[in-house]
Amino acid sequence: MKERIVVAMSGGVDSSVAACLLKEQGLEVIGMTMCFNLPDATGKKPTCCGFQGIEDARRVCHKLGIKHYVVNMQKDLEKYVIKDFVYEYLRGRTPNPCVRCNQYLKFGILLKKAFSLDAKFLATGHYARIEKPPGHQVTRSPVYLLKKGKDRLKDQSYFLYRLNQKQLKQILFPLGDYRKSQVRNLARKFNLAVADKLGSQEICFLPDADYRGFLIRRLSQINKTQIVADIKPGLIVDKEGNILGKHKGIAFYTIGQREGLGIAKGYPLYITKIDAENNLIIVGRREEALKKEFLVKEPHFILKPLKKKVAMKVRIRYNHKEAQAEIIPFEDKIKVKFKKPQFAIAPGQSAVFYNKDIVLGGGIIDKVLA
Repeated sequence: MKERIVVAMSGGVDSSVAACLLKEQGLEVIGMTMCFNLPDATGKKPTCCGFQGIEDARRVCHKLGIKHYVVNMQKDLEKYVIKDFVYEYLRGRTPNPCVRCNQYLKFGILLKKAFSLDAKFLATGHYARIEKPPGHQVTRSPVYLLKKGKDRLKDQSYFLYRLNQKQLKQILFPLGDYRKSQVRNLARKFNLAVADKLGSQEICFLPDADYRGFLIRRLSQINKTQIVADIKPGLIVDKEGNILGKHKGIAFYTIGQREGLGIAKGYPLYITKIDAENNLIIVGRREEALKKEFLVKEPHFILKPLKKKVAMKVRIRYNHKEAQAEIIPFEDKIKVKFKKPQFAIAPGQSAVFYNKDIVLGGGIIDKVLA
């Protein structure tokens, strides 16, 4: 009897090739697509998790001769991702919805649905790898490492740091050892209609990439009078408290932002801090946005919890290069001290800890200290 694998298929080239590779190995493959059905203000649908993505995934499954299921997860997206997304921006923080989507939807709810079909694994098109450490003893309980994908430009391990040992045991990343260019070539080899389909760069529920408009629409749906209460103009000041201008609401700004301030100072100004309690945005020169120390809440470690101070590399956002830091247990949080100051450490983003190409864990940036 063939081993059954469910592949999370968005309708893009990556997940489609992942399904092809597994089918080529002689496995029983089933495609499963999450449906969110969230248009933007103009009615534009997301390229993944929307009607076009579902149709593209269905065509690939038809070509492969495999079953295809569509799972409506709009309520789950609202509960686990969008609610937090809106709440964090209202507090002057910068959330990372992709991390929560992976944690709660893809490798939470979707993984359970895969098991309901008697599948042994859930596979996705992520550029990451899962391995057992060298010299692992067979007699012990299996231990799995989460590692960066071979293609460093496409590596998605940052978004997966909240996976645990039980999940890693049940997940496959068929593209982990491939580069994006190789995946494109494989898609052409398999004669897939999505071979040259552009990759999705937007957040799935923001197909127009306008998170500010999304916040306004979402709050107006909840309570029209709440827009004034939750997103209100305030002052832009420098570190000495001098008033330089006005902002449209702290929810519309993020640490390190330079554009949209409307202030002429003779030199570039960057947002260095957002004071939600007093509805203030503090700006300064770029060097004033360089910080070394911050606290991380909701820490999660893939192998074992942190017991003492250790040195490792830390990434503070997806497109940030890891930098050397000390990681220190601090009550129920983690204190991070960079060796060198880093630009725009934004509360709400994830800080992910690495040992070379191994993901050790991470957490949510809670408060910048110095």
